[in-house]
Amino acid sequence: MLFLPLLALAGCEDFLSKEPDSTRAIINTPKKVSQLLTTAYPQAGYVVFSESMSDNVADKGVGEDDKTNRGSFLFEVVEATVDDQDSPDSYWAECYRAVSVANEALDIISKVSDPENYNAQKGEALLARAYAHFMLVNYYCRFFDPQQGNESPGIPYVTVPESVVIKQYERGTVAGVYQMIEKDLQEGLPLISDGTYTIPKYHFNLAAANAFASRFYLVKKDYQKVLQYANAVFPSNNFAENMRPWNTTYSSMSPAELFNIYSRATENANLLLVETASNFGRFAPTYRYGMTYGKWQEISVSERIIAGNAGWAFPLYYRGENNYFIPKLTEYFVRESVNAEIGFPYVMLPIFTVEEVLFNRIEANAYLNNTAACLTDLNTYVSKRVDNYNPSAHKVTAASMRDYFGTSNLRNNIIETVLAFKRVEFVQEGMRWFDLQRYNRTVTHQTRTGSVITVPAGDNRRVLQLPQTAALSGITQNPR
Repeated sequence: MLFLPLLALAGCEDFLSKEPDSTRAIINTPKKVSQLLTTAYPQAGYVVFSESMSDNVADKGVGEDDKTNRGSFLFEVVEATVDDQDSPDSYWAECYRAVSVANEALDIISKVSDPENYNAQKGEALLARAYAHFMLVNYYCRFFDPQQGNESPGIPYVTVPESVVIKQYERGTVAGVYQMIEKDLQEGLPLISDGTYTIPKYHFNLAAANAFASRFYLVKKDYQKVLQYANAVFPSNNFAENMRPWNTTYSSMSPAELFNIYSRATENANLLLVETASNFGRFAPTYRYGMTYGKWQEISVSERIIAGNAGWAFPLYYRGENNYFIPKLTEYFVRESVNAEIGFPYVMLPIFTVEEVLFNRIEANAYLNNTAACLTDLNTYVSKRVDNYNPSAHKVTAASMRDYFGTSNLRNNIIETVLAFKRVEFVQEGMRWFDLQRYNRTVTHQTRTGSVITVPAGDNRRVLQLPQTAALSGITQNPR
């Protein structure tokens, strides 16, 4: 089966847990549908396996031995189940659980007598359904390439509530999944209304919906649409005022203060936040396969692209020998009950941020030959990231990029600068893997025993294996 029945997994909602056999009689107002949709987001983490597959990590030889961290680094099938936090199987199940919630909401809306009063809820449900499928197809299928037919197996695009325990599904194609994502995205985005949310950052608010669209069309390489949706996030173009202030306000904060603010809904840079059951906040510095000082030097060397002897303002800390981290994602512990000593660790994960949207716009403008706009945005980013920033000295220019990359191809230099800046910006957040996939970059991991694992573009190991439980629904697993 793709996922467990809706009521088994969404029981934390009061209106679902009171009368599980009469859900339709209870969810009968836009407000209650909105309440249902608070769980229409994958409440599991992708950061551990996504980061561990990337080139941001090294084998320390010692450290926290986590099955997902180990298997992902070694590009093996992760021997962890749906019950193991941070595992690919857990993320698969949570994505389809989120889809199930979205479909339940859409089904309820389709049967009300006044559907026009539910437009905002319909928009959120469509965006949530599109997002979960987008993440699934990008992790569990061959990566989409707009220059190819994309006829390789996709994942089931589920559009109706699952009413039986085991239902047969077909995978379809990657191209077909992308068509369905785009359909939901285009239908849902115009319906989004921020006024329906108590805390907009916990829902697909208008800015987050446009950020998602800019990410989707970046993968599709439809750069005019990337530009359209990125600009719609901040129509007044006030990106600088909404970025994380690493070189000003953040610079005086302790690690505890940074952990406390990074994933707050009050932080302007966060566009959409999702609560995820995850151990990452606890073990990020100490995983065996993680960021070493050598890796940080490799990641942060992009500061040399900036003229004026610039240095990144990101604070680097360590926890024990060779366990390095930037204070970002932290754990909060939820007890099973008020008096319980046991519970579960969670991480509030920024799914979309202002910085990503700015990078998407730069990359799109590079391909559209809007060089001046690219340089303006690159220097907007630098202005919030360089320690002791001096606008007259610290600049990204055609010359500074040429000197660093050793080539006069300005478009390529801009794109490589964006990828390098994104790597340092999103380190320990799992975002690097998407860029490695989009640009077909080979990933090489070396173990402490001297083994070298080389995984080029097109290698089957770059595609996560589907859970064995999915076979019950007739879904063929990926080749390895």
